Amino acid sequence: MEPHPIVGRDTELGELSRLVASSHGQAVLVRGEAGMGKSLLLAAAADQAGALGHRVIRVTGVESEMALPFAGLHQILHPLLHTMSGLDQTTQAVLDTVFGRRTGQAPSVMALGIAVLDVLALASGEVPLLLIVDDGHWFDPQSAEVGGFIARRLAGHAVRMITAVRADTPSAWDSAAVPELSLAQLGPESSADLLRMRAPGMPPAVRTRVLELAQGNPLALTELPQAVEQGTAGRMTADELPLPRRLEHMYGDRIRNLPAAERTRLLLAALDGGGAGTPTAGRPRYRLQQAEEAVARGLLVLDAASGELLFRHPLVRSALLQTATPNERRAAHARLAELHRADLERHATHLAAATVDPDETVAAVLERAARSASARGGATAAVALLTRAAELSPAAGPRSRRLGDAAFVAAQSALLDTADELRQASDRLAAGTPSPAAVVTAAYTALYQHGDVRSAHRRVVHALRTMPSDTGTRTGTDTGTDSQSAVRTRLLNLLLAISLFSADPALWSVSDGLVDAQGRGADETTLLYRDVWGDITRRGHGARERLQELFARLDEEQPWDVMRLSVAAYYLDALGDYRFLVRQVAEREVGSGAVTNAMTMLQVVMLDQITGGDWDAAERTGQRGLELSTRHGYTLFEHQYHGFLGLIAAWRGDAARAREAMNRLDRWARPRGVGYLTQLAEAIGAATGLTEGDYESAYAYAGGLTAPGTFTPYSQQAPRTLLDLVEAAVHTGRGAQARAHTDAARKQGLPAISPRLDFLTAAAEAMTAEGEAARAAFERATRHPAAADHPFELARVRLAQGMWLRRARERAAARTVLVQAADAFERLGAAPWARRVQAELRATGAPGGGPAPGQAALTAQERRIAELAAGGLSNREIGAQLFLSPRTVGAHLYRVFPKLGITSRAALRDALTGTADAEPEE
Repeated sequence: MEPHPIVGRDTELGELSRLVASSHGQAVLVRGEAGMGKSLLLAAAADQAGALGHRVIRVTGVESEMALPFAGLHQILHPLLHTMSGLDQTTQAVLDTVFGRRTGQAPSVMALGIAVLDVLALASGEVPLLLIVDDGHWFDPQSAEVGGFIARRLAGHAVRMITAVRADTPSAWDSAAVPELSLAQLGPESSADLLRMRAPGMPPAVRTRVLELAQGNPLALTELPQAVEQGTAGRMTADELPLPRRLEHMYGDRIRNLPAAERTRLLLAALDGGGAGTPTAGRPRYRLQQAEEAVARGLLVLDAASGELLFRHPLVRSALLQTATPNERRAAHARLAELHRADLERHATHLAAATVDPDETVAAVLERAARSASARGGATAAVALLTRAAELSPAAGPRSRRLGDAAFVAAQSALLDTADELRQASDRLAAGTPSPAAVVTAAYTALYQHGDVRSAHRRVVHALRTMPSDTGTRTGTDTGTDSQSAVRTRLLNLLLAISLFSADPALWSVSDGLVDAQGRGADETTLLYRDVWGDITRRGHGARERLQELFARLDEEQPWDVMRLSVAAYYLDALGDYRFLVRQVAEREVGSGAVTNAMTMLQVVMLDQITGGDWDAAERTGQRGLELSTRHGYTLFEHQYHGFLGLIAAWRGDAARAREAMNRLDRWARPRGVGYLTQLAEAIGAATGLTEGDYESAYAYAGGLTAPGTFTPYSQQAPRTLLDLVEAAVHTGRGAQARAHTDAARKQGLPAISPRLDFLTAAAEAMTAEGEAARAAFERATRHPAAADHPFELARVRLAQGMWLRRARERAAARTVLVQAADAFERLGAAPWARRVQAELRATGAPGGGPAPGQAALTAQERRIAELAAGGLSNREIGAQLFLSPRTVGAHLYRVFPKLGITSRAALRDALTGTADAEPEE
C-alpha cells in the first residue's frame, strides 16, 4: 500500500530537504510534542537521502537506557564498526574504551566527540552520510553531550544530522546550541484534510468531534478514526488529561486485547529498548518476534530496511508499561537480567527492578554497578544505583552505609540537596548517632557553599574521634566496603581538604595528629595528601616518587581519586605526566558526572596553563570554571576562580581587575578563616606591585605571606612566591633579606621537592649573587632543565640578567637576553614587563626612536592610533574617530608602547618622530 502524503508540513519538509541536499555538513534539532509527526518527517528525510545515494544511519533513544552511560552512542557507532580500522591508534583507543574492548579511563566529551567525528569523516568519505536520532530526549546524558558536540562541528564533513526531541521533555540536547525546527499543531484546514484522507466516509458529526479532540495533533487525527470504529474512543472524552495521555490510553485498550504471550513479548521489548531501531553495539537486545496480532492492531510496523518489528510510536511503548501489572513488569525484568548477565550495569538495573524483598546479593551487585558507573562518568546514575542497593539491604547497618555512599557520590556530583536527603535517611538508620554520611554532607555544605572551614573541621574531627575501632580489613577505597577503615579514610581525606583551605597551623596540628594516630594502618594516599597539601616545605621530600606509584596503581579510576591526586601533582609540579588524564576526567565529569570534582580539576588545568605560559587558555578555563561554580552555588570555588583570574590580571598589568579580585577574596575569606584564599589575595598584591614597579608594595605583600628567611608552615603560597619576595627585596635595597630567603630555600631543601622549586631557588640565587659570581648564577638559572616549562619566571630572570650585563658594560650580550625576555613577555600579554624590557634595551644603546631588535614595526592602524594619542586624544575620542571601542584602542596602545620602547603616552610624540615608516597592515 502506498504511504499517505505528509499533510500540513510543507515548510518543515522543505527545511529538512534543503539540509539533506546541502553541499556541506549541518545539523538541526526537530522539536515537538508527542504525535506531531517528528518520526514521519525523519523518515521522509531518510527516504530523500536514500534516493540521492547517501548513506543513512537511524538510531532511537530508549527510556530504559537513559541511566546507562554512552548507550545512545553505541547505537550511532555500531553500523560504522567496519570503518574503524582506518583510525589512528589514539582515536581507536578512545572508542575501544567506550565499547568495553579495553579497560581504562572513560574519555572526555571533547576527546570522544573528536573520535566520533573521525569515524563519521571516514564513513562519509565516498558518499554523504545522514545521521538521524529519533527520541533524542531519551538519550543518556553522556551520549547527548557527545551528540551536541559533533552536531556543532559538521561544517567540514559530508555529514548531516537530524535529531528529534519532545518539546515537553527536558534533555541534554536543550543546551546543544543546534538550530531548531519546531513543530506546531496543524491548522484547521490541514487537520480537516488529514482526517478526510484517513477516514473519507466518516459522518460529519463524528468528524467534528474528532477534530475537536485531536487539537491539530497528526497522530490523534490518524488514530482516532480507528478508535471510533472499534468503540474504544470513550477515554478520549477525558478532556482534563493531556492529549498524549489520552492517546496512550487508546493504545492501552488495543494492548489489553492481545494474547497474553504476545503482550509479554512486547513488554520485554519495551523494557529493553527493542522495537526502537538499531541494536546497541556489543550488547544483545530482546528482539520482537511472533507479534502478528500487534501488527494487525497498528501497534507495530515492519521496518523494510532491517526486517525488524518496531513500535509504531513511542506512546505504544509507554502504554505497554502503563498497562502491565507490577508482577508482569518484574517477571520481564528478571528475564532481561539473565539476558544481560555479562553487562554489569544493565544486569544490575534489571535485577533491581525484578526484586521486591531485601536481598543482600542483589544489593552487592548494584553496589558494584554503581562503582562501574561512576568510573565511566555516570556519577548521577551511581547515586540511583546505590540508593536502590540501600533499599534492598536486609540489615540496617549496610543500608545506612549504602545511603551514606550515595550521599557521598551525590555531594561529589554537586547534588548537595539530594546528598542531604540521603544523609538524613542514613542517620535515621544509625539510631540517633550522626553517621559518617551526615558529617561528610554537612561538612561539604559548610565548606563549599559557605566557606566555614572551622565548623566543617570541627564536625569531621568529632566524627573521627568518636568512631569505633576498625573491625574490617583496610581497602583504601571510598565506596563498596563495610570496613570502618574505608569510612575513616574518607573522613580523613575530607579533613585534609578542609585543612588545606584553612592554611591554619592550629587546625593542621589537629589533622596531623589524627593522621598519625592511624600508624601503620594509614592509607598511603591519605599520607601523601597530608604531606603535600599541608606543610609541603617540610614534608614534601620524596613525595613525587610516591605520587607516581599511586597514579600507576590507579585501576578503576574514580573521579575523586583522580581529582585528589591531580591537586597533589600540581603542588609537586608533576602534573605534566598526568595532564591528559586530568583534563580528560574533568571534561567527562562536567555533565552528569562528579561535577564537584570537575570544578576542582578545572582549577588544576587552569593553574597548569598559567604555569606553562598559556594565559589566554587559562583565562578561558577560569571563566568556564567560574560559570560552573556559580551555577551550582559553590561559593568557595567561585572565589578561587576569581583569585586565579586576578593573578593573571596582575601579571598582565590590569591592576584594577587584579585589585578587585584581591579585595573580593580578602573580604569574603578573612572573616571565615579561609587562609588559602587570603594568602592568594596576598600573592595577587605582590604580583600587582612587581608588575607596576611598586616594589615596596610587592615586598609588603610577599613578606606578609612569609617572613624573609623562613617559610610559613602549611602555606602553599610561601614556597611558590619565593622569587616574588626575593625580587621585591632586591629592588627595595633589602639585599640581606633577599639573600637570607634564598639561603633558607636551599637549607630547607626546596630544590629536592620539585623541579619548579629547584629552578626558583636557582633564579633567586642569581638575583642575589654579587660580583662575577652573578654571571655563573644567571647561566645556571637560565639553563636549568625546568626553566623552559616556566616561561614567565624565565623571562623575569633574563630581564634581571640583562640588567646585570648592562651594568657590567656587556651591552651586546645584554641585548641578546633582553630581546628573549621581551619576546616571552609579549607572547604572554604581560605588557608592563615588555615595556620595562624596552627601557632596558634603550639603555643598552638600542635605537630609542625605532623598534627594538626582534620587534615588528608599527602597523598602519597602530601608527594612526599612536599619532592620535600623541595629540592628546583619549581612548574614547580615538575610538569615535576610528569606529573602535575604547577597549580595542587600549589594546592597540599596549602593543605600541613596547614596540616604541616607551612606557607612557607622554613619550609617544618623541618616539613617533624617529619611527620608521609603518609596515602595511596584514
